[in-house]
Amino acid sequence: MKRVIFYLLIIIVITSCGSSSKNKAVISSKNRTTAKVKTARSSNFKKIKSIVSYAKTFGGTRYKFGGTTRKGMDCSGLVYTSFKKENIILPRTSKTMATQGKAISLKKVNVGDLLFFKTNKRKNVISHVGLVIETKGVIKFIHASTSRGVIISSLNEKYWNKCFAGARRVL
Repeated sequence: MKRVIFYLLIIIVITSCGSSSKNKAVISSKNRTTAKVKTARSSNFKKIKSIVSYAKTFGGTRYKFGGTTRKGMDCSGLVYTSFKKENIILPRTSKTMATQGKAISLKKVNVGDLLFFKTNKRKNVISHVGLVIETKGVIKFIHASTSRGVIISSLNEKYWNKCFAGARRVL
């Protein structure tokens, strides 16, 4: 977020060095666009923070195939339920969730983005999803594992790194 603001400021400073009235009109237009982008990001930031916080409240919940409650939760159920709290309705399975939003590279992953995994190598399809909760140094995500329930893992863990299939941004 700080990098984006920094680059926007650099662009504004560079474009403001011109002296023609045409340049001033462009700057004015860019400033309005920047203000709209900042407002949208601020709104999304609040939603993302709420989604992540809510997902964390399920920590320790046991795994249950098809589950979406504190009695039991599966990976897509955790993501579905967390986004639903902010009135964002996603598909119910990790495979169909992987078609939503915009594909992003790992370098651009932010808190609130979704990570997808192919945990069944024979079928070679998306079968697991996690919600990014931290990107400083190591990418950490919350998800529901079949063996340990809702936990936080790192993309640096050998298993998850090997199964990683892609990242998407919904907000």
